[in-house]
Amino acid sequence: QVQLVEAGGGLVQPGGSLRLSCAASRSITSSYIMGWYRQAPGKQRELVAMLTSGGSTNYADCVKGRDTISRDNAKNTMYLQMNSLQPEDTAVYYCRSWLGARDYWGQGTKVTVSS
Repeated sequence: QVQLVEAGGGLVQPGGSLRLSCAASRSITSSYIMGWYRQAPGKQRELVAMLTSGGSTNYADCVKGRDTISRDNAKNTMYLQMNSLQPEDTAVYYCRSWLGARDYWGQGTKVTVSS
């Protein structure tokens, strides 16, 4: 079993930045696919960004050019740097790690973009 713990959410003004982190309880970041999802109130959970074990990335169109996903394998931690945040980015952000039938989610961290 793997536990994923997100941190870094909070309240930020439009145009601001936040960096989310996702710490894994054991060494998986180098071998599993890692991803960030978000769920806004009343909406379905959606993929924000993903990072393969080989280092390939994929971003949702709505965050391309603004967000950057990365990982530090030595710390078993994944990050999401979010820039130029807008009110529509308000959501609970979840990290996910999966490999075959193994599929793990964090508990989520709330991001609120408001003036």
